Amino acid sequence: LTTNMELIFASSNAHKAEELALLFKGSGLNITSASESISVTETADNLYGNAEIKAQAYFQKYKRPTVADDSGLFVEALPDELGVLTARFGGDQLTPLQRCELLIKRLENETNRSAFFMCVLCFILSPTETFFFEGRLSGFIGKQIIGDQGFGYDPIFYPNDLKEGPLGARSLAQDVEYKMGHSHRARASQRARSFLASYIAR
Repeated sequence: LTTNMELIFASSNAHKAEELALLFKGSGLNITSASESISVTETADNLYGNAEIKAQAYFQKYKRPTVADDSGLFVEALPDELGVLTARFGGDQLTPLQRCELLIKRLENETNRSAFFMCVLCFILSPTETFFFEGRLSGFIGKQIIGDQGFGYDPIFYPNDLKEGPLGARSLAQDVEYKMGHSHRARASQRARSFLASYIAR
């Protein structure tokens, strides 16, 4: 990029903020956490709508370029239970680990364990410039929790193309290097980097 651009990340999720900052490192897009988080009600029934709701709320408050992320885990055998409701699966009182345990339990009699992670990034650069970028990672839900390098559902999500290792498939929480290059958030970020570099430099 010819010019650096500072963006506020519309979330209080420290894990996501750290991951995004790393994914955009060296791109000229400097993403920092907001000084205080805003309570935003996500009323849309899809990731695009919720990402835009969050981005708009922070853009209106801070009057600065903003990026929001909305991500979800979509499980074929449970089509209506996760997706936009991923963070609330099983109820608000559960810890991330308990959600993983619940999902394994819900799938114990299922032969179809296919799933994919999807990330939508919404960038608002000005009142008339809003851009969306999507990334997906396909895989399946494992039968046990393995790995401690991720967060959320990473320890039970096994990407289809991550099969190295003596024991075959590995979870997303076992390979941080793979995750930074291939996760749904990494793929959405790569698309954003490539488009915004030429857009801002024009």
